[in-house]
Amino acid sequence: MKRVIIIGAGPAGLTAAHDLLTRAGNSYAVTILEESGEIGGISRTVRWHGNRMDIGGHRFFSKESRVNQWWAARMPAQGAPSYDDAALGRESTLAPGGPDPQKEDRVMLTRRRVSRIYYHQKFFDYPITMKPQTFRNLGLASTFQAGCSYLHACTAKLPETSLENFYINRFGKKLYSMFFEGYTEKLWGRHPRDISADWGSQRVKGLSVSAVLKDMLKKAAGKKGSTAETSLIEQFQYPKYGPGQLWEQTADEIEAMGGTLRRHCRVTGIHTEDGKIISVTAETAQGTEVIPGDIFLSSMPVKDLVGGMENVPWDIASIAAGLPYRDFVTVGFLVKKLNLKNETNIRTLGNIVPDCWIYIQDTDVRLGRLQIFNNWSPYMVEKPADTVWIGLEYFCTEGDAFWSMTEQQCTAFAAEELLKMGVLSSADDILDSHRERVKKAYPAYFDTYSQMDTLVGYLNQFSNLYCIGRNGQHRYNNMDHSMMTAFLTVDNILSGSTDKSAIWNVNTDTDYQEEKEE
Repeated sequence: MKRVIIIGAGPAGLTAAHDLLTRAGNSYAVTILEESGEIGGISRTVRWHGNRMDIGGHRFFSKESRVNQWWAARMPAQGAPSYDDAALGRESTLAPGGPDPQKEDRVMLTRRRVSRIYYHQKFFDYPITMKPQTFRNLGLASTFQAGCSYLHACTAKLPETSLENFYINRFGKKLYSMFFEGYTEKLWGRHPRDISADWGSQRVKGLSVSAVLKDMLKKAAGKKGSTAETSLIEQFQYPKYGPGQLWEQTADEIEAMGGTLRRHCRVTGIHTEDGKIISVTAETAQGTEVIPGDIFLSSMPVKDLVGGMENVPWDIASIAAGLPYRDFVTVGFLVKKLNLKNETNIRTLGNIVPDCWIYIQDTDVRLGRLQIFNNWSPYMVEKPADTVWIGLEYFCTEGDAFWSMTEQQCTAFAAEELLKMGVLSSADDILDSHRERVKKAYPAYFDTYSQMDTLVGYLNQFSNLYCIGRNGQHRYNNMDHSMMTAFLTVDNILSGSTDKSAIWNVNTDTDYQEEKEE
């Protein structure tokens, strides 16, 4: 029986373990080594005083049929209205014979996708649209400047050598400066001129002023678009109790199939011999342990993987050591109410704004995004009709001043920003708070990232090593892409193929990730 060692119990590691045990469990002994005590990586769900936090927000939507089928097998789609839909009499998409979320927990809800931009205390569509409300919010002068700037960008294309030029080519300099420049710098801690255009090509290629205008004309003519790039999904699926519910269930299924999941087991060393990985060193509560294996799957950060390997050439070690990451802090607040008026036609419990995410573009606050957990799932909130449970998302660097704040300092800072923006009218509306810090949440596309291909070539020399997931490949993967790297790895293992190109090529196309099929 071959020993398979999987580093990391996030979506990639758990999917790989589950798929391998399902398809060929009798031939493989699977062990997952997880540094923390939690399951799901950044897709975990945090419980706090009866409420739940989704770290980063995770829409369950994919163009990959394999991923969709796997999700459906773990958690079937709802067959009856959720608590808030039933209370408000809202229409909802139901699956015939599906579970009732009011009675069963193992269920995927179908939720409305609403995300907007909050800029100068006004709401704008996300992504930016050319609706009359957008022009009213901008004002006549800014609208005129934006139009002239866009026309100039159409006739004087910039070389796409940076993320800044990528955005300007699609939106013009005025809209770029309002809605992309400051937010991008908040997210990455770098100006867009210093970031590779690769990030934009993966995340927002299909979005531009021209795409928005084409979509408006098609809708005005009553036509459906011929491509998906101009229209985003309007619904997504979501586990009743957040993404962590799915991954905790998956972990239970892995152990039921004979797999081993070891928490608080931090891999610090990777030992090689004759072009293969032969074992890893792990720090556990019992001490240091060497764990041998025949096949190794790594979803740990590439920087740490290579840093723990033996006899790495100097140039390769330098590339790995220079790979940048952005760390992440979420501050959860349970509040009586929000000081934001719901001016949409979407009914909600307590008439709160209907957004899942609100992108904060103002540069005079540090806050990057605001989640409203009530709108992801009413079951994330202990009393969804009476309170609002929100998550404030901050991007930072491990060890910097913001990261190093005490929890009390951090929550006080976050509360002040909510008051400054007018999201809350009084600090007395805050009933409870909690902070979560996440290391290496976002692999970044600058510094030595430009030499990533050299690093991949080196890692591929180890025939029994597979790098999977977001951090395992240093790529800004969505959850479904991380899962696909796992599925394709298992395909390789079972077929005996040594060609890893398909695994590395997941999410290298340039389609926007939340387009709907027309």
